[in-house]
Amino acid sequence: MSGNNARRNELGDFLKARRAELRPHMVGLPDGDRPRRVPGLRREEVAQLASISTDYYTRLEQGTIPASAHVLAALARALRLDEDQRAYVYGLAGKTAARPRSRTAQRVRPQWQRLLDQLTESPAMVLGRYMDILAWNSLAAALIADFSAIPATQRNYVRLAFLEPAVRNLFEDWEATARTCVAFLRMEAAQSPTDSRLAGLGGELSVQDADFRRWWASRDVAGKTSGTKLLHHPVAGDLTLDWEMLASTADPDQQLMVMAAAPGTLSRQALSFLTSWTEATHSKAARGDRS
Repeated sequence: MSGNNARRNELGDFLKARRAELRPHMVGLPDGDRPRRVPGLRREEVAQLASISTDYYTRLEQGTIPASAHVLAALARALRLDEDQRAYVYGLAGKTAARPRSRTAQRVRPQWQRLLDQLTESPAMVLGRYMDILAWNSLAAALIADFSAIPATQRNYVRLAFLEPAVRNLFEDWEATARTCVAFLRMEAAQSPTDSRLAGLGGELSVQDADFRRWWASRDVAGKTSGTKLLHHPVAGDLTLDWEMLASTADPDQQLMVMAAAPGTLSRQALSFLTSWTEATHSKAARGDRS
């Protein structure tokens, strides 16, 4: 056996051993309905997390093809390899390990927070990288979801649109909204193709939702500017809301999304009703009123 073949076989065995150590919940995947012959991840799950075909990944494990640096980086993220493990797989493949891009956690700018606090008649939220929801006002929470009850790591607009049934059912034309979200995310991905946050989000959504997987593969792109949302709210009823994205010149990675209804419309009345309902609900909660 040649040296190259031996290294490929060792790489395949190493990948197999690492996926056997991971459980679906450790990488944000459901356990699924099919019984597992082994407790670790299946090949197709690793392939989906790394955004490669199952056949390609299978051949890597079998040692029949070489691995590119790009694929190794994707597999390192999917299998949660530490720095030593990354260096080992790159060494087996004869590649130089690129250090993963590290980005600090985002915090909402104080100026945005003050503006949110003063916006009492329009739903508004601050979106960060990859449409992570960094902050919101009470009307946005009443309209879309109680963001405070969602773990910060899952507080992402795209993720909620695909994986949270209550949010998904809110949109009258869910497909149009979801496809726009994917196009926004794809546009941002061009700026940070090796970011681990993006890899984790894209991998999770690709595995859990076939629509996301198909639309992500289509590579449609769009910039976040403005538009109209048609919503069916369980309390306020039907609403047609215009939305606008306001970029921060001080931090391009943060944008303010503001939604508003045209004056004199039923949607404006519904939004006013939701505002009153939210204030009354908060008042009852503060008093401990359980009636």
